[in-house]
Amino acid sequence: MSPVSLTIPALSRVRLHDFRSHAALDLTVEAPCVILTGDNGVGKTNLLEALSFLAPGRGFRRAAIQEIDRQDGPGGWSMQVALDTAHGSVEIATGRVPAQGDRRQIRIDGEPAKSQSALSDLLVVSWLTPVMDRLFQEGASARRRFLDRIVHGFLPDHLQHLSRYEAAQRDRLRLLREGEGGKRPDPHWLAALEDTMASDGTAIAAARCDITQRLSLAMAAGVGPFPAADLAMLGTLEQALAEKPALEVEEDFRRTLRQTRPRDAAAGTTTEGPHRSDWQVIHRLKQMPAALCSTGEQKALLIAILLANARLIRTARGAPPLLLLDEVAAHLDPGRRQALAEELFSLGGQAWLTGTEPGLFAAFGAVYTSHIHL
Repeated sequence: MSPVSLTIPALSRVRLHDFRSHAALDLTVEAPCVILTGDNGVGKTNLLEALSFLAPGRGFRRAAIQEIDRQDGPGGWSMQVALDTAHGSVEIATGRVPAQGDRRQIRIDGEPAKSQSALSDLLVVSWLTPVMDRLFQEGASARRRFLDRIVHGFLPDHLQHLSRYEAAQRDRLRLLREGEGGKRPDPHWLAALEDTMASDGTAIAAARCDITQRLSLAMAAGVGPFPAADLAMLGTLEQALAEKPALEVEEDFRRTLRQTRPRDAAAGTTTEGPHRSDWQVIHRLKQMPAALCSTGEQKALLIAILLANARLIRTARGAPPLLLLDEVAAHLDPGRRQALAEELFSLGGQAWLTGTEPGLFAAFGAVYTSHIHL
């Protein structure tokens, strides 16, 4: 194994207050890989969840912000980290202050951030959790959400397109339902909402197609025993984008939304759009859909996708993402654990991993690793 020096950005200190099971926690780290071990229930996953709030959104559990408060605590929670960057150390603080409502507060070097997107300017955060092991068995919405998080690492505006599209979709359906009740919806307002859905929906589909293609190519250079995959977006807009210019696809989608108003009103849902697309993952060597692969193969495919994405992020941004890998080694054979360790070190970024047994991480060694027993 030939590790390279740690590439910034990387965390050098993490402090938690009243975050789930942690009344107070203060960690200082200096290594590319941080291994968290301990019995079930000591708060390993909770610590990784806290770090996932260094990305915009609701963390990897997608919990309501009030649910994170420590039980029997004073209310509210906070996290402060020191992030080492090319321009020096940056202090990031985030959490819930009950007196300021239920909106997550973010401060960067003591100054309030204008929006959560300010975090994306500093670093990209990627994660794998045991819940995601069922990604290929669940409905398409989970796969779209997984892909959208990847896309956001390259295109920060992607989440804004999603937010605008979803808001316009909800308002359009509300107007259509009012029309079903005998009240004629405002045609100008409907048209404006459909304009938003057409432009943002096409941008969403195009971004997903672009990153899916780049990921598929990156996976051709698979890592040792981790399998390559053929990736594709399945959906009406995505198919159209492969055949027509984006502006033409956008106009076609706008026309479709107008034409499907009666059908959507009757169904109570929007029957066409990127919210109905699916992300297809095929085991390349076996030419088998991921959903039909074994549990171990599905886990290996997920890791292969995460590693391919990390390589792409490193090329695009000059540094790999911060990786949060919860219980990732438990279902890997020794050869794949070794391959994972070698790839994480070669990426040059920082990875945080959890497990109950220190022996699961023997391949990581001690020189470039911080072992923390909680």
